[in-house]
Amino acid sequence: MSALFLLIGISIIVAGSFLTAFLWSVKSGQYDDDYTPSIRMLFDDDIKEESKPIVKKKINK
Repeated sequence: MSALFLLIGISIIVAGSFLTAFLWSVKSGQYDDDYTPSIRMLFDDDIKEESKPIVKKKINK
């Protein structure tokens, strides 16, 4: 029975820490921008040219 009380106490502490982390992230502005993520896929990205690997040719003599 005492293990049950211990587990309930630990779960309350863990839940409180997650709640504190969530409230801190909301206050620090992590969830302020709702518009940009929805249109990010519409932006054109610059296509970078991939460098071709150097291939050595074998010379038969």
